[in-house]
Amino acid sequence: MNEKAKEMDLKNTHFVTPHGLDQDEHYTTAFELAVLADYGLKIDKFKKIVGTKSYNVNINGYTKSINNTNELLGNLNGVYGVKTGFTNGANRCLVTAIKRDSLDVICVVLGADTKKFRTQDSVKLIEYTFKNYKIVNLENKIIEEFSKWKEDINDKIEVIKGMEKEIKVNLDKIKFTNFPIIASKENQIQVLIENVDTLEAPVAKNQKIGSCKIILEGNVIDDIDIIMQEDIQKKNVIYYFKQLLKDYFIYLKQGIEI
Repeated sequence: MNEKAKEMDLKNTHFVTPHGLDQDEHYTTAFELAVLADYGLKIDKFKKIVGTKSYNVNINGYTKSINNTNELLGNLNGVYGVKTGFTNGANRCLVTAIKRDSLDVICVVLGADTKKFRTQDSVKLIEYTFKNYKIVNLENKIIEEFSKWKEDINDKIEVIKGMEKEIKVNLDKIKFTNFPIIASKENQIQVLIENVDTLEAPVAKNQKIGSCKIILEGNVIDDIDIIMQEDIQKKNVIYYFKQLLKDYFIYLKQGIEI
């Protein structure tokens, strides 16, 4: 379990007991519980189990109904998991997964004194999130601004000693296609494109020549490399010889002595 936590870069999670009962060196955080829940929900069987309200099992010929202790499952719009918890040290805890339309949220409440408080706090956080946040398609904003920038790229970047005058570029992988933000701040999203002024041939395919940053309230949401789409070879002796011949015949045609 600790090896998996390390693999997932959970720096503030450490396991001692497999059952989760209190131990001094057995700990995690609300954020890292959310990360763990998100990881688990990508596993179909886990997602099905935590989203099941009740289930009948047969034990020695007798049918017994097992009920999910998640009080929000089936009672609050969009809830599809995940897990309740209680120990004397942790008090009442609840990790909840909720999806409404395109917004998918994981809510973590820890240390509540009672089940009632745990439920109330979870509902307040969930409703606040869906009231105030929305999903924004960052990819559309990025592509729109990048397309405008590309229109006069050859006026922005000079290629020195290149066989080709025109350069072709692509955006590297966009990390966030969609991103949740406070709805009132959608217009504050900035797309900042930076590039080098000059390139000296040879220039290699996939070479970085700039970046496209997505910024909100001074924080960089994503930083995408702008890369070369094709190689640009350096002018060689043959190129200069051909250019010399071309100029020579032009001069001859114009009657200019060399």
